[in-house]
Amino acid sequence: MAQWDKVKCLPTQVLSELYPSQFPMEVRYYLASWIEEQHWEDFNVDDTAQESQALQLLEQIVSFLQDMSQQNSNVVERLRLQHIAVNMVSLIFVIYFQGAPVTSFPDSPTPQPPCPPAHSPLPATGTMRDEGLHSVDLLVFKVLELQSCREQIHRMQKELQSERQSFESMLVMAILQKRAQLLEEAALCLDQCLSHLIHRIRTWRREQHLATIGAPFNEDLSPLQTWCEQLLGVNVKIREEVVLAAQECGGAEPVRKLQERLERLFQTLIQSSLIVDKQPPQIIKTQSKFSTSVRFLLGEKVAPGRPALLKAQIVTEAQARNLVQLVAIPTDNVGELVSHTALLDYNSSNKTTCATFKNMCIKKIKRADRRGSESVTEEKFAIHFSGEISLVGFDSPCRVQALSVPIVVIVHGSQDINAMATIIWDCAFSDPDRVPFVVPDRVPWKQMCMTLESKFMSEVKTQRGLDIYNQHFLAQKIFNKPDYSGDFSNMLVTWSQFNKEMLPGRAFTFWQWFEGVLELTKKHLQNYWSDNLIFGFIGKQHLHLILQDRPNGTFLLRFSDSEIGGITIAYIAPSENGGRKIQNIQPFTKKDLEIRSLGDRIRDIASITHMYPEFQKNDVFKKYYTGTEGCTAGTSASAVSPNEAVRDVSLSPSLPSYPSNSSPHTKHTDTHTHACAVIKLSSPRPEASPHHHEQHAFYPGLVHFIISFHLCQWEGTKSAEYPDSLHHHRG
Repeated sequence: MAQWDKVKCLPTQVLSELYPSQFPMEVRYYLASWIEEQHWEDFNVDDTAQESQALQLLEQIVSFLQDMSQQNSNVVERLRLQHIAVNMVSLIFVIYFQGAPVTSFPDSPTPQPPCPPAHSPLPATGTMRDEGLHSVDLLVFKVLELQSCREQIHRMQKELQSERQSFESMLVMAILQKRAQLLEEAALCLDQCLSHLIHRIRTWRREQHLATIGAPFNEDLSPLQTWCEQLLGVNVKIREEVVLAAQECGGAEPVRKLQERLERLFQTLIQSSLIVDKQPPQIIKTQSKFSTSVRFLLGEKVAPGRPALLKAQIVTEAQARNLVQLVAIPTDNVGELVSHTALLDYNSSNKTTCATFKNMCIKKIKRADRRGSESVTEEKFAIHFSGEISLVGFDSPCRVQALSVPIVVIVHGSQDINAMATIIWDCAFSDPDRVPFVVPDRVPWKQMCMTLESKFMSEVKTQRGLDIYNQHFLAQKIFNKPDYSGDFSNMLVTWSQFNKEMLPGRAFTFWQWFEGVLELTKKHLQNYWSDNLIFGFIGKQHLHLILQDRPNGTFLLRFSDSEIGGITIAYIAPSENGGRKIQNIQPFTKKDLEIRSLGDRIRDIASITHMYPEFQKNDVFKKYYTGTEGCTAGTSASAVSPNEAVRDVSLSPSLPSYPSNSSPHTKHTDTHTHACAVIKLSSPRPEASPHHHEQHAFYPGLVHFIISFHLCQWEGTKSAEYPDSLHHHRG
């Protein structure tokens, strides 16, 4: 006590600074002897290893205060000590959860941020628990205060029965009012926590949907499950306190409204806890088997011995809209679904409760009346899951339901590509808060471009995306503006331009062409693309610009813009009259590359020697060579392997179009020379009839095989010659 005798003589202002609200002066006064007996000098505030020891001391302080409050006959001091003990308990709780002490509570709900739009960066799912920790802790504080407040009331009511002191009666009324206030605050805090949880669940679902186009997605639902379980537990505790309060106040109107509010929050939590964790395939062919699963995040609360049976049902877009807007369970059956029921099963090893629908199959589907030129691959359905779940501690079962992402039902494999276009447009450009399954008819090119790149990188499994030149060429193609060099970013792409209208002069749409390139790259060119050996999407004018001053034999690999799923070799070759020309080898398709790899085909062609801009082809493609060369060693430098059909491409004297804020490959291109060059056009090459030719090549250790090929038809194409001054130009 010697130290306390000295301390209490300090000025009042100094004392108030020494003992803040978290550690009031009363604690120092009542526990003076015990405090001075502790070895505080042994503590290091920066040593985290001593946290548990410090926490034990804090718990002892709380215990001493509670004992002293019970023994103190002075009601004012007793209440003050009880209040300090409650605050110290809250402090212990904060330390346990690494939070911060709370001194006030918001008077009104904090507005929840909207669910992120299609192309906004999404927060990592792993941070869910960290984001909601503080709000959940606030809620638990309120429950602790409620329980402490109730204990105080009961204790004082017992004392009043014998003492009948009017002053204490007034204190009881004050505590009753405090409890009513705490109940309101607890319900408000629960409402806020639930809103935050629902926002995170919607964000998780949005991330799951965006994974269709290659967006990153963390499928771990454990943080959300913990969150749901905590809120259910707190909801039950608050409901218990409300029931006790109703018994004491005779079911007053405020208490009844509070009970209704808690019941509404309970139902919302239960509904939000059913999630389609494994979505069905978004393109389903009739008579084909598939699987999906639904997870209940409150699985540990399911009543034992009362299994929950969930049912799956195909719904149309209109039925899905009614489900969301009117909560109307569909009655009309639009499709026959096999294996459409499953039981919720608890897995004790990972503490998950799921209903897995195995071997599902759509036997038949009833189509809605189509609008205008709408095709069957544009019609969207969904799978609706519903059932009743009985929870521990609740008499009545809870009805739950969940809706899958949109699906397209096809009857033939040839519809798959167009169906995928519908799914990609829906996934990339739908609003998270939309009415099912509304999508915009047109979107900015910058969003479309991001979607194409994300899908390309995801399908090809590569870290290399589409550069500015690839993107500009794609924009030129979809907008049919091959000569436009401006910024396409804010131009609007329509659904028709994406996958309804045929590209000019072609028999396929933009998406059908792009998907063909994607499929070819994924199956045969993944490593070539990742190693930057394929230039990719490039227009012929841009091609002429970057190759015109390269030496003979310089080549690059580009995706064919005239054929679905083709890659071609464009290279500089000498012309018959001593000039030079650009030649394009007939595109290699998936079938061609299944017979012989791209690397071996490049090795076979003796007339290509350097990959643009100036890499020796054997240096960069050597690791892709297999087997033996397919052409004889005596093939001349200007000859192409007879397997490959070749076509001349006339060089245009006009400058190419490329992004106005960039200059393509300026390091290797002399645009001034190009602009000033005088292009001499030779007379048209006579037409040659296409013919079929076979060549037999023997590979040591392998059987003979026959490669069939076609020479392309020359239709009056012109070869272009460069002036002699360009023959010596090497850039």
